[in-house]
Amino acid sequence: MNLDELLKEYSELELQLADPAVHADQSRARTLGRRYSQLTPIVTTYRELESVRQDLTAAKELAGEDDGFAAEAVELEGRIGPLEERLKHLLIPRDPNDDKDIIMEIKAGEGGEESALFAGDLLRMYLRYAERVGWKTEVIDSQPSDLGGYKDVTVAIKAKGDEGVWSRLKFEGGVHRVQRVPVTESQGRIHTSAAGVLVYPEAEEVDVQIDPNDLRIDVYRSSGPGGQSVNTTDSAVRITHLPTGVVVSCQNEKSQLQNKESAMRILRARLLAIAQEEAEAAAQAERKSQVRTVDRSERIRTYNFPENRISDHRVGFKAYNLDQVLDGELNAVTQALIDAEMAEKLAQHS
Repeated sequence: MNLDELLKEYSELELQLADPAVHADQSRARTLGRRYSQLTPIVTTYRELESVRQDLTAAKELAGEDDGFAAEAVELEGRIGPLEERLKHLLIPRDPNDDKDIIMEIKAGEGGEESALFAGDLLRMYLRYAERVGWKTEVIDSQPSDLGGYKDVTVAIKAKGDEGVWSRLKFEGGVHRVQRVPVTESQGRIHTSAAGVLVYPEAEEVDVQIDPNDLRIDVYRSSGPGGQSVNTTDSAVRITHLPTGVVVSCQNEKSQLQNKESAMRILRARLLAIAQEEAEAAAQAERKSQVRTVDRSERIRTYNFPENRISDHRVGFKAYNLDQVLDGELNAVTQALIDAEMAEKLAQHS
């Protein structure tokens, strides 16, 4: 979509959002408002650029009569370049999921109990980061390990403002490697283990249509660390989506209905991710900026405790404040990945 089309769409959105009838449908009003917020920086920057260009033309015409206008023309000329560059950045096509909330799954991998403890560290890191930026979190399902870590944990993260969670955390998908002396190691030797992170944009019901006839729903008794029963009723729910074979289990809640609702949220997010990947594959589009599935051979990041070092292998990011990062100071890491994605898109559209 070119600039003229975006300006026209913005004007139409202004008219629609001024119509009280639109706000009777909260879902539609929210969708229109979100799109209006996306376009506002583009339109504001374009209007500012046009205003500066007009002022520059006028200043140049008057410069021969008044030296003050000559100085103003120089100042205005200096503003045009940065404004053009900003507009160029804003016009780069956005990831359509950037304004969505996410569902994140963290799975223990290589390393047994130590990996489960690291999965717990990653969960705390994301929860602390969300707290710092003012996002809301909800642990949907979890399978604790014997020593207090997690074999598997699923968390929903929701934004409160216009910026979606996906835009900043979509790069977290992949295998995270840890190097440290495990609490289970008596000899003090450094071990390497890994945990997998999967990130999905949270799907609304309108995004994914699920036929109830395509679902097989099983109920069973919840279990905790070591396999002991933590519930005396069959409240845990396992949903199998027959056409795709996707299986989702939830047991955190006490009621079968709540577990089913949580499982459906995860299922919708997974099916949306699958549908989008299939559409992209059909269009021969490559996604280089993030990993949807855990490929055990690709480690995206290493957390080295002895050196207090964090390294992201995709963009060459390295810092020696691992303790702070694990306490939620993730901004520098995520910004390095966002900047790399932007640089790649600029290169493609230059």
